[in-house]
Amino acid sequence: MRTATALVLLALLLLAAVVVAAGVGPYRIAPPDVAAAMLRRILGRPAEGPVDTVLFSIRLPRVLAAALVGAALAAAGAAYQSLFRNPLVSPDILGVSTGAGLGAVLGILLGLPVAAVQLLGFAGGLLTVATVAGLARALRGGGDVLVLVLAGIVIGALAGASISLAKVLADPYDQLPAITFWLLGSLSGVKAGDVAATLPAVLAGLAPLVLYRWRIGVLSLGDDEARALGVDVARLRLVVIGAATLATSAVVAISGVIGWVGLMVPHMARLLVGPRFDRLLPASVLLGAAFMVAVDTLARSAARIEIPLGVLTALIGGPVFVVLLARGRRRAAA
Repeated sequence: MRTATALVLLALLLLAAVVVAAGVGPYRIAPPDVAAAMLRRILGRPAEGPVDTVLFSIRLPRVLAAALVGAALAAAGAAYQSLFRNPLVSPDILGVSTGAGLGAVLGILLGLPVAAVQLLGFAGGLLTVATVAGLARALRGGGDVLVLVLAGIVIGALAGASISLAKVLADPYDQLPAITFWLLGSLSGVKAGDVAATLPAVLAGLAPLVLYRWRIGVLSLGDDEARALGVDVARLRLVVIGAATLATSAVVAISGVIGWVGLMVPHMARLLVGPRFDRLLPASVLLGAAFMVAVDTLARSAARIEIPLGVLTALIGGPVFVVLLARGRRRAAA
C-alpha cells in the first residue's frame, strides 16, 4: 500500500473512531449528531441542547486524552525500536513507565491532590530515565546500547520493588485500591484541563522525532554506517531517548501504566507503510491514537464497571502480537 494512501486511511479511521466513541455512553448520541455538534463548535455557532454539553464537557476530553495517550506511546515505541534496532523494544525498556508509576504511588501515599499525583508521575518518569542514562555513563558505556538497556532493567527493577513496598505500606481501604487502579491504567478522571496541560509536553516530545526522522532512519543501517554518513550517533541517541521519555511520561501521568501499545502498534504500522522511520512515525501516531480511542470506548462500555485499560491492552495485544510475529517469521522464511 502506498504511504500516502495508508496515512489518509488511518486519519479517516481515527476520525471515525473519535466520532463513534464520543457518542457511546449512558446518554447515547448518534454519529451524525456528534459530527454536527463538532461542526457547530468549529464554526462558532451556539450550542444546541444537552448534546453539546455532554460532548464537550464529558465525552470529548476523555476521547481526546485517549488519542493523545495512544499517539504518544506508539510514537515512542517506534522511536525506541528504530533506535535500538530491535522490534521487541517498548517505551518501558528504560523504566519510564515504572518510574512514573513510582512517582504517582508516592503522591497517592502522601494524600496529594490528583494534579500533584500526575505531576509526580511525570517527574518520576523523567527522573528514572535520567538516572538510567547517568548510570550508563558512569559505567563508561553511555554510548553502548547494551549497557544502557541493562541499566534500564536495573533501575526499573528497583522502581518496581519500591512500588511493591509502597503497596504493602498503603492503607488497604483507601490508598491501596487507588494505587492498584492507577497502575492498571484508566482515563476515568481525565478532564479538559489535563488534556490541555499534557498536550504541550507530548508535542515537545514528538517534535525532535519529526525533525530527526531521517537520521533515526539511518541508524537502522548500524552505528558505523550512520557515523560514516555524518550522524553523531551518541548525541542522536540521547535526543531520541529524551524526546520519547518526555512524551511517554506526560501521558502516563494522566493515564497510568498502559502496556503493549508502544510494542504492538509500530508492528501493525510496519505492515502498512514498511520499516522506514519517516513513514513509520506518522502511521504509528495515527494508528496508536485510533487504537487507544477504541480500547477506551470498550473499557467504559463493555461491562457494568469500567475495565482498566492495561487489562484490555494486554488481552488484545498479546494474541495480536503473537500473530504478527508468526506472520513475520513466515515472511522471513519465504
